[in-house]
Amino acid sequence: MVLVKHLPPDGAVQRQIHGESAEWSITDHLLAATVDHLAVSNWMFQCVNTGEDDETPDPPKPVPRPGITDEDGEERGDDSEEEAAGPAVSSSALARFFG
Repeated sequence: MVLVKHLPPDGAVQRQIHGESAEWSITDHLLAATVDHLAVSNWMFQCVNTGEDDETPDPPKPVPRPGITDEDGEERGDDSEEEAAGPAVSSSALARFFG
């Protein structure tokens, strides 16, 4: 058991036990979260700076994470990242918030 416990985290045994998520390190997860937060920030900036007559842009989709799928069976981002994007917000509500 000691030998199995100390096998490399990206080895074949870990991939067999944990599936595709064994291929992602903590750095990969942090980088995906950073990209998601930057995309949400850019989306909010775009929503605030569009005119009232312009159509509100669609919120960004999170970076797909291993082992997480949406209701259509396609891979999607982490639940916490999806909550960060939240529901579509009007540009006037964002403008009031950022005043």
